[in-house]
Amino acid sequence: MPTDLHYCPDYFAYSRRKTREIMVGNVGIGGDNPIRVQSMITSDTRDTEACVKQVLDLAEAGCEIVRITAQTKKYAENLENIRDGVRAAGCDVPLVADIHFKPDAAFEAAKWVEKIRVNPGNYADKKKFEIREYTDEQYADELERIREDFAPLVKLCKELGRAMRIGTNHGSLSDRIMNRYGDTPLGMCESAFEFARIARDLDYHNFCFSMKASNPKVMIEAYRLLVARLEKEGPDWNYPIHLGVTEAGDGEDGRIKSAIGIGSLLADGVGDTIRVSLTEDAIHEIPVAKAIIANIVKSHLPTDPTGSQRGTLSYDPFSYQRRHSHEMEINGHKLGADNTIRVFTSRKKWDALAHKIDKLGDFTPEIVIEDSGVIEVDPWDYAAIMEINAIKEPQLVTVADGAHDAAVIHAFRLLATKLSAHHPILLKDTLNPSNNADADFLDNLITAARNIGSLLCDGIGDAIIVQGEEAPGQSLRLAYNVLQAAGSRIFKTDYVACPSCGRTLFNLQDTTQKIRAATGHLKGVRIAVMGCIVNGPGEMADADFGYVGGAPNKINLYVGKQAVKFNIPEAEAVDRLIDLIKEHDKWIEAPAVVQ
Repeated sequence: MPTDLHYCPDYFAYSRRKTREIMVGNVGIGGDNPIRVQSMITSDTRDTEACVKQVLDLAEAGCEIVRITAQTKKYAENLENIRDGVRAAGCDVPLVADIHFKPDAAFEAAKWVEKIRVNPGNYADKKKFEIREYTDEQYADELERIREDFAPLVKLCKELGRAMRIGTNHGSLSDRIMNRYGDTPLGMCESAFEFARIARDLDYHNFCFSMKASNPKVMIEAYRLLVARLEKEGPDWNYPIHLGVTEAGDGEDGRIKSAIGIGSLLADGVGDTIRVSLTEDAIHEIPVAKAIIANIVKSHLPTDPTGSQRGTLSYDPFSYQRRHSHEMEINGHKLGADNTIRVFTSRKKWDALAHKIDKLGDFTPEIVIEDSGVIEVDPWDYAAIMEINAIKEPQLVTVADGAHDAAVIHAFRLLATKLSAHHPILLKDTLNPSNNADADFLDNLITAARNIGSLLCDGIGDAIIVQGEEAPGQSLRLAYNVLQAAGSRIFKTDYVACPSCGRTLFNLQDTTQKIRAATGHLKGVRIAVMGCIVNGPGEMADADFGYVGGAPNKINLYVGKQAVKFNIPEAEAVDRLIDLIKEHDKWIEAPAVVQ
């Protein structure tokens, strides 16, 4: 990773990144505009009536920009009718065409909608998974080929006043990028920059970037690297940024994963528009997105306004590595070093659950904070930190509640920066738990996921406690689910499931629930459920098995990135997936239900 890059001017206080404004129809993105909420309809683009209804429903729910898939020119042609139907209903919400693989679809779509989303990994490339070495000359030839394909679209968008999103997906990097940069955040950034340079050469600037991935760690690192690269290029590279976690899934898991990825970046001032991608009806994405934004707005607390006693960031923001604390033992549980990240609770909550501790299963509390001997400290108190650092034996340390009226992420970053590395750290979701008395569960979920999840993705934290959610069982479930979503402690089956869209070749919601019901007991197994092949093979990089729509009502099954079973009838596919898991010795029988 380049060593001359700087991600943010200040890791210890909030400041929103300054960008230029771009216009998507009548909606401004970046500049002084609020963070915008987007979503995507799921209807077949050829079904005008259904598409118009979904657009209107999303707009009524507060969605400010609506995306529609346009997988071929024939589909794109019907965007005219969809647009006319939406406008005839008195709705002026901007429409975006989602383009993959087909430049001619993009040209057609640009006639009718306010914005075009192109994916640099597949706009001018066909994925063949080829392995080859490119000489500099061959690579330059490839870039010239891309220019020939992409420049005409840029010119048309400039002529018609259309906006564009250059949206890289971790799951669909081109063979060219994969061979030179690998499946990395650096490769994601370079993929987008290749297209951005062409746009800038043509004096077209009405575009934004995105760097989406299903793994929050990868997503966060890619966006940080993008911001650093943009800042290095110069002040006129101040383009807005769209945030999203792809294939986040459904239910609490999808909301937590989205809050970790989107929320952590918004908390650092990065992001001008967001989309929460849930494997649910698109209408359910809007309140979650709005709640993430509201949660960020209310948490902008001053941290060290004088700028005194700040250190240098203690970790590489572009590459995950867990902080190197030393091992210690509390109440029979080892923590620190490479040990499992432990889950704490309060004495009050432990006592409330005491009668059924042995029945809590995967959500069992491990350590009571009042019995742990944890040292609470104000990280801005230099003398107190130095006193702890002088202790040779590892001590569990946390930020004191109410310390410095600080934002949680900034306070723990400062603690990790100043505290001697051999002392483990206990993370908290909030430093003012009494302020959460009136908060609903979604807000508590977002607070815990954003604060604890962000810090875990930075490599900080050896134990966690959720204080903001008062319900004892829910607070423990939330703690464990945040650990799972951050990839820090896998205690159940992990699912990567994309949101439905017009490209989906089967009912994603029903199928995901069937797969969960059949495989939910397989702890540590990661299963990807993908509606089509646009991002499927790539986003399954970390998955053990994949279930991917290959054709209408036909499923392809994957082991890792490799397709191994093709064109399986949908009615048989879940059973065949189970057979595949058994073939690879990952299957265990579900435990009997105790009545």
